[in-house]
Amino acid sequence: MKLYDFGPATSAQRVRVFLAEKGIELPTEQLNVREGAQFTPALTEMNPFHCVPFLQLDDGTVIAESVSICRYLEELHPHPSLFGRTATERAVVDMWLRRFELDGFVPTLHAIRNSMPMFADRVVPGTRNDLPQLPELVTRGREMMEIFLDRAEPHMAKNEFVAGPNFSIADITGFFAIRSAATLKMDIGDRYPSVAAWFAKVSARPSFRL
Repeated sequence: MKLYDFGPATSAQRVRVFLAEKGIELPTEQLNVREGAQFTPALTEMNPFHCVPFLQLDDGTVIAESVSICRYLEELHPHPSLFGRTATERAVVDMWLRRFELDGFVPTLHAIRNSMPMFADRVVPGTRNDLPQLPELVTRGREMMEIFLDRAEPHMAKNEFVAGPNFSIADITGFFAIRSAATLKMDIGDRYPSVAAWFAKVSARPSFRL
C-alpha cells in the first residue's frame, strides 16, 4: 500500500501522528497540493475529492479520508488500541472524536479558509474555484468553537484524555482542533485552563513533533 501525503496539511498530519503512535511505517509519496499536484488525471481517477491524505491499497482500493485511513490501519494493527478496546470504549471514543471534529475542527477549518489569503481561491478543501471568502464564516467559526469549548472544559477537568483515561484517536483530532483555534488567535489558556493543560500534555508526546 502507499500513502499520498502533503506535509503541511492538517488532515495528513493527523494520520502521521496516528502512524507514529502505532509504530507503523508506510511507503509515502508527497504531493505538493499547493501547486495542484492532486489534480492530474491519474490522481483524480484515484481520488476525485482531491484532498490529502489518501491511502491506496495493494488491490487498488483507495481510502480518501483521514479517520477512515486510521480505522483501516487499526484493523490491521490493533495494538496499541486508539479506537477503544471494548464496545463501550469504542463508542465513547467515537462520540468524542465526532464532537471535536464536527463542533470544533470543522468550524475552525472553514474560519481559517475564509480568513487567510493563501486560501482565497480554495475555500472548499480539494477545489480551485472563485467562491469568495466570507468574513461571516470566520466570526461564526470562532463562535461555534467557543460554544464547544464551554462544553468541553468541565469534561476535560475530570479526564486525563479526551475519551477518558487512555490516549485515543479523539486526542489526535482534539489536538488539531485546538491548534486551529490558536491559529485564529482564540484565547484558550485563560478561558479554558483544563483544555489548555490537556493540550500541553498531548503536545509533549513524541508523535506530535511533526
